[in-house]
Amino acid sequence: MGNGQKAQHRRERMKETASKGGKSQLKINEKAKNIICEVCRTTFLCTVREKALQEHVSNKHPGKSFTDCFPKKN
Repeated sequence: MGNGQKAQHRRERMKETASKGGKSQLKINEKAKNIICEVCRTTFLCTVREKALQEHVSNKHPGKSFTDCFPKKN
């Protein structure tokens, strides 16, 4: 089997994987962004620590409280 034929087989396998939905890490990350700032609608991954959310509130929304931005987090 030549290199051209190997490449063609690989392209066909990749096309099949893509048509079945594939395993895109970007798509998985987008689904995991389930924490949303209610003020600016910025999304955060579900694994974010509360300290990072506190920093977001203090940097982006200095007049707001933590519960104003993330009411579901408490």
